[in-house]
Amino acid sequence: MTQYSDALRRVIDEVVAPAAIDVDKAGTFPRDAITALGEAGILGLTVSQSVGGGGLGLPEAADVVRTLAGVCGSTAMVVLMHYAATILIENHGPEDVRQAIGAGHHLATVAFSEAGSRSHFWYPQSSAVAEGDNVRLDAHKSWITSAGEADSYVWSSRPVAAEGLMTLWLVPASTEGLGPAGAFDGLGLRGNRSAPVEGSGVIVPASAMLGADGAGLDVALAEILPWFLVMSAAFSVGLMDAVTAETGAHLVSTRLEHLDQSLAEQPVIRLDHARMRVATDQAAALLADTLAALGAGRPDAMLRVLEVKAAAGEAAIAVTDLAMKVCGGAAFRRELGVERRFRDARAARVMAPTTDQLLDFIGRAINGLALL
Repeated sequence: MTQYSDALRRVIDEVVAPAAIDVDKAGTFPRDAITALGEAGILGLTVSQSVGGGGLGLPEAADVVRTLAGVCGSTAMVVLMHYAATILIENHGPEDVRQAIGAGHHLATVAFSEAGSRSHFWYPQSSAVAEGDNVRLDAHKSWITSAGEADSYVWSSRPVAAEGLMTLWLVPASTEGLGPAGAFDGLGLRGNRSAPVEGSGVIVPASAMLGADGAGLDVALAEILPWFLVMSAAFSVGLMDAVTAETGAHLVSTRLEHLDQSLAEQPVIRLDHARMRVATDQAAALLADTLAALGAGRPDAMLRVLEVKAAAGEAAIAVTDLAMKVCGGAAFRRELGVERRFRDARAARVMAPTTDQLLDFIGRAINGLALL
């Protein structure tokens, strides 16, 4: 663990942190950071050692995302989606792609969201039609992180022939007929290149299927979703860690000269900063308990998985809102960093499964109802 942590910290100090403000300001994909993370072994952290990877799991992936999110939200989100795609590639994908990921030369991402079904990713509208030994894929994908930058997409479609809602594919980004269909100019996470991807007559071999035809939803729920939800919570916690610390540094260093006191010595301001710390620690505790539940196979593990993104995401919104209040006019300036955290925090609420969808799933689960 120390080895990957040291490597991660070097990349952050030398590449990620110096570029974070410009990545956000210009909406630039953090290519230098991703290349450096690949060379440092971070992109291959979760594939097995037999293909050159780190052989580590979700706790370490969540730690990487949490640490990156405290510095550059865009870079953290790119890595988060890479890890979410990688778990499926590791379990079902070809060895050459796994080796490329292990070597740090391959960036993957998840392509589930679609214009037709929006955040209801479990109802893909894209088609998959058998053509001999191949399959033709057609889709209007939306909000795909690393669009046009990833080397491959874990792609969802309707089944070819089987019953079920979804089938999954590993689609190389270089496949003819596939490409980004627009740029991204968003409120937050401005460098994560979350743009539409069009697939028109995309031909892949039938062997590109990940799992069985029609079983994609079961695979996604069992393999990708826990990783995505836990890492999303880690992202929110890392962001809260950073903004709470930045707020504290501002309060201690800024003075009310007429009172000869720092902002930290003002009771109302101090109370709000304390609320930020409490909310951050609560979210971090739920994240740690979720990882513990998964590691121990506890009966409540999946309930914790459903809870953790919703809880941490909403906490991040509340904490960054407090940071804007506590830091006052200074928070509106880019150099303090608070307004960037404020914008980045809002993505968790709308990234599928959205907070409202997760709350519905939780309500269904605790009342003995099927999730879908």
